[in-house]
Amino acid sequence: MEKILAKYLPERAVEPCVSLIKQHKVQLHIVGERKTRHGDYRKLASGQVKITVNNSLNKYRFLITLIHEFAHLKAYEDFGFGIKPHGIEWKKSFQKLMLPFIHPEIFPQKLLPSLASHFRNPTASSDTDARLTILLKAYDQPNQNSYIFEIPIGSKFRTKKGRVFIKGEKRIKRYECLCVQTKQKYVFQPHAEVELLAESSI
Repeated sequence: MEKILAKYLPERAVEPCVSLIKQHKVQLHIVGERKTRHGDYRKLASGQVKITVNNSLNKYRFLITLIHEFAHLKAYEDFGFGIKPHGIEWKKSFQKLMLPFIHPEIFPQKLLPSLASHFRNPTASSDTDARLTILLKAYDQPNQNSYIFEIPIGSKFRTKKGRVFIKGEKRIKRYECLCVQTKQKYVFQPHAEVELLAESSI
């Protein structure tokens, strides 16, 4: 297990993560990229816990995602199954589990202030934290995608789900964009990652 996780985690995070997996007897599955989630927690009919994490994540996002899912397990163990999936109990569990990892032997120095800020009140998805998302992306494999805020008003782009939109004006914090297929308007976070389309590719 250590050799497998060494491909996906920062070196100093491998041993404590293996300990968590063994301690809680978790089935960890590293799976192909899913468009709508980085990871997943599930309690099986047998009572065993199954956690999945996408294999496409960089090692820092992989670690955050893995601990995110472990926080579900810990929250349910400590507070029961009547709690909200990403309620205060989960937030406290996530903070407690992540604290030992937030130091320069595991994360680059430039990530630490944003991580510390994010984990004062962690959200259901770190993707909603624009600053942290942009900083983490620097460690991804290079790709041709752009952020919404980077592309010109009126340009066309494709989302991960394959739909094509035209970028509109910013409304308070988000951009209002028109779906080419349905003619409906949707709002996008400025740091949403999309594929900018040339006119000839549409």
